[in-house]
Amino acid sequence: MDDLEIPHHFICPISLQIMKDPVTVATGITYDRDSIQRWQSHGQNNACPVTNQPLPIQTDFTPNHNLRRLIQSWHASDQVSTKQSSFQTKVIAGNLIKKLNLPDLKLTSLKSLENLASESEANRVCLKEVGVVRAMISSLVSCYQDCATAGLKETLNVLYLVRFTRDDTRTILSKHDRIISSLTWVLNLDHDACDDTNTNMKSHAIVLLKDIMHNAKSLVFERLNRDFFNTIVHVLRHRETNNLERGINSIKDLLHVMLTTCTWPRNCSMMVDSGAVFELVELELGSPEKGITELVMGVLVHLCSSADGRAQLLGHAAGIAMITKRIAKVSQKVDERALMIVSLISRFSETDRVLKEMMRVGTVEKLCMVLQVNGLNSYPREKAREILKRHSNVWKDSPCLDVTLLTRYPS
Repeated sequence: MDDLEIPHHFICPISLQIMKDPVTVATGITYDRDSIQRWQSHGQNNACPVTNQPLPIQTDFTPNHNLRRLIQSWHASDQVSTKQSSFQTKVIAGNLIKKLNLPDLKLTSLKSLENLASESEANRVCLKEVGVVRAMISSLVSCYQDCATAGLKETLNVLYLVRFTRDDTRTILSKHDRIISSLTWVLNLDHDACDDTNTNMKSHAIVLLKDIMHNAKSLVFERLNRDFFNTIVHVLRHRETNNLERGINSIKDLLHVMLTTCTWPRNCSMMVDSGAVFELVELELGSPEKGITELVMGVLVHLCSSADGRAQLLGHAAGIAMITKRIAKVSQKVDERALMIVSLISRFSETDRVLKEMMRVGTVEKLCMVLQVNGLNSYPREKAREILKRHSNVWKDSPCLDVTLLTRYPS
């Protein structure tokens, strides 16, 4: 109905919406009953909204039966028109999908499907119903297997527009075991190119990977390989800077992929080996927005659960300082994750150098602050107290450390 021109006399002059119960008042103007009653319910509104002539206060108006029948008839014809339009779209889309098997017609058919998907949500629903997701996945995998990029932009754009449901994802993964490899291949294409087409394709591939990982079962996570994580970290390292909004969205989607997959120890190890910890610290040093910081800290908690992950964080000159700076600055979620990282480092990597570094960059000061300002039984307070108590003998000379605070609220 949004694409049809609505007859102006179907519109209520007050609500500017199509009338449901048109009634005519004494001045001869027709309004929707509910609108004119609400208008008159305000004592000062005793004039006709259109003519400004006085109106008698009345509870019974003259129904405009002819106009009501016209509106009902128009609604009915619109519904028929919509059904006919949906049927036609499905027929067109079905024929275009069949033509994808004809090499000479494949590219033009993909462009036509892309145009259909771009036009409206109604078209995208029709496309999904005739199997466009399966067709586009086959097209994507075919591009990957043939190392061909003709039609790749259109294929990814259609997939990006129609997206995956949970059921779509599981059906796709059961029939196309190369879909993740295909999307990884897209991310590896022509790293030196900076044109919008190349960047859009990669952005769409990242979104599709995020959707797949969000809806996938554990078996998918078990099959991820080192090349996958090398690519993810490479994209993070060479993140887009030309388009700020698109760059931020792509980083968030990439971090969602990392956070979903790093819950498996094997994946966590491969991510660390790919240099993920270093790149996450570098990303945070750029002072990103709250959503990115929360995701970064979420990934780092998992990566710092391993000795190699902690070593990589400590190997970065600004690693501990960056974590410290985020405490009590962003959100409670960041506080909890940052304190967990500090706890892991102070418990399993507590060399003299590391503990002195924590004093130097202000970690001890931040822990003391958390201990004093957070709620009595809050997780941040208890975690800060635990860390300070564990190393109070080393940090006892810190001017901000009041040892009595460590026993004031015993567990």
